[in-house]
Amino acid sequence: MSDLARLEAIINQLTTEAAQIDRQRGEASRPLFDEQLFRCRSKLLTPCVDEIHSEITALRKERQAGKLLASRTQHICEKVIAQIQAVQRELATLKIRKNEPQRPGSWRRPINELYQDLSQHKDWERRLAAMLRDKELLFSHCSTIAEQQKLQKEILALEGRLSRCRTALVKIEKSISHRERKG
Repeated sequence: MSDLARLEAIINQLTTEAAQIDRQRGEASRPLFDEQLFRCRSKLLTPCVDEIHSEITALRKERQAGKLLASRTQHICEKVIAQIQAVQRELATLKIRKNEPQRPGSWRRPINELYQDLSQHKDWERRLAAMLRDKELLFSHCSTIAEQQKLQKEILALEGRLSRCRTALVKIEKSISHRERKG
């Protein structure tokens, strides 16, 4: 089975799951994903999965026509994998978010959940920092202005995500500290 066929099999499964979730919960209050990741800015999962599918279809057509460049293949594959992971994370965290209280009240949550959040955010921080380093390295080696501008946008988006992640980390650490002082 080729890599594209494997990706298409994953997309078919995500299409079914996304449609089911969209029917159950309806539209979110704001777009589900960052515009750096998905062009569609959808408040539903199905259009996001459709966007991934169209990227894979375009890749397959270019390959069949013999017009596929290795650099483009790598770029699109990295993007598609990031998109798939984002949708899979969204699906995986639905149950967790459904059980969360509507009002932010981390002091009510068990402390072990706060520690899990802390661990998760530290992992995200580490991964975002690594992604940022990689993009900065690519930026330092790119040759065209268009490539530099694209990478600059990606770097800015990653810096924003990393900043928000670190802000959340501080907030979680304060909650844990406050809870431990209270006993």
